[in-house]
Amino acid sequence: MSQINWDKIADSLTDDEAKYALQLKRRLNKLNYQTEAQKKFITFVKHMWPDFIEGEHHKVFAKQLENVATGKSKRLIVNMPPRHTKSEFASVFFPAWMMGLNSKLKIIQATHTTELATGFGRKCKALVHSPQFREIFPEVKISPESQAAGRWNTVEGGEYFAAGVGAAITGRGADLLIIDDPHSEQDALSSTSFEACYEWYTSGPRQRLQPGGSIVIVMTRWSTKDLTAEVLKMQSRKGADQWEVIEFPAIFEDDNVLWPGFWSREELEGVKSSLPVSKWNAQWLQKPTSDAASILKREWWQKWEDDDPPYCDYIIQSYDTAFLKSERSDYSAITTWGIFTPNEDDSQCICLLNSEKGRWEFPTLKKKAYESYMEYDPDMVLIEAKASGLPLTQELRTMGIPVINFTPGGRRAGQDKIARANACAPLFESGKVYAPDTDWAEELIEECASFPNGDNDDLVDSTTQAILRFREGGFIAHPEDYLDEEITPRQFKYY
Repeated sequence: MSQINWDKIADSLTDDEAKYALQLKRRLNKLNYQTEAQKKFITFVKHMWPDFIEGEHHKVFAKQLENVATGKSKRLIVNMPPRHTKSEFASVFFPAWMMGLNSKLKIIQATHTTELATGFGRKCKALVHSPQFREIFPEVKISPESQAAGRWNTVEGGEYFAAGVGAAITGRGADLLIIDDPHSEQDALSSTSFEACYEWYTSGPRQRLQPGGSIVIVMTRWSTKDLTAEVLKMQSRKGADQWEVIEFPAIFEDDNVLWPGFWSREELEGVKSSLPVSKWNAQWLQKPTSDAASILKREWWQKWEDDDPPYCDYIIQSYDTAFLKSERSDYSAITTWGIFTPNEDDSQCICLLNSEKGRWEFPTLKKKAYESYMEYDPDMVLIEAKASGLPLTQELRTMGIPVINFTPGGRRAGQDKIARANACAPLFESGKVYAPDTDWAEELIEECASFPNGDNDDLVDSTTQAILRFREGGFIAHPEDYLDEEITPRQFKYY
């Protein structure tokens, strides 16, 4: 339809005609806006929530929900961090919008507690009752007999039913099943809670779905055993539900923030600093880790309890470099390790002295390397003999730093990452590897625990390189190994 030039028309009209034309214009604009809000979920949200701060992820989220409404998507999972309007979209505005589109719809809304689900039902019901809602969906009305917040009906026979995880849903049918954050903080403390949630899902709500019905799961990730993980495992079965999965990390791999209009980078870094790495990775990055397939298990690490590191007989500094333009998406990692004796009668062990990683351009990487060397004065600096490590090797040698190009595996040159980790595993399992209780150490431990299924392995590569050098060089006092000559121990401080 071509655009109407109202100003041009008004110039040729009488005053009464112009007034009538203005009324028609306003009416047409209202109808167009009404139609847009009925078709576009994000427009509906803005209409109902004038103070809404829109982010790019909301547009993606809204589009996926529109696909559910039109039948293009029948099974949708959206994983996103806390406080990013997850529940407002999924549990309040979306069911209200869907009821506006089809007032005969039967909706089951579930979350981890009945009280919270009922609260969502109360908010959704209030929206449908509001004058703003009637501006978009004037024909939809809630039945006068519907008094409960968690269960109400439309006059056309639609039904909204709120339930907590574990609650009975027998006898209910659903055209739309919405599951919003089925897990709580308490669930994360017990793997049986995750199992119970999945059992409830399969025995209850999944069986209440009507033919042609849709399921939307919106949640923050908690574990490799949470509901998202379990339903996705079932996809491999013939004829099983096939899910479309959308994941929103609070901070992307390129360091951009998901919702800069609400969350600043500084605020998110503050959240990160206040959480264990495992919780940050799971809840805020949607990357839960598990020891189940891990080679270097989290439980094998020994904790160095003292505030100061141990006196070390030998120090190795290990680099995993990625500074070439073709590798700009990767991190460079620098780890520093020392050989020490925990007690007089003990054999020698390894302790992590420092760990850092970043996306550093070559000049910054060179500066970092020099500063790390000057701080710890390592007996050996290891840089893997690969293309990206050679320029750094050359630069550091010109500065008087004795760099060794190390190929982990010795004669087994080219030993792959998994083989290297497996070669290191016995030392970890035997309790020979220590780490302090610091954020940077926890980050390294978490990356090792997620290997080989994690997204990053830069710290893992730096770690296994150092551990293999200790092992192959005979620095660890095992019966089959030789001992280096005695060296005066040195003391450092953690920062």
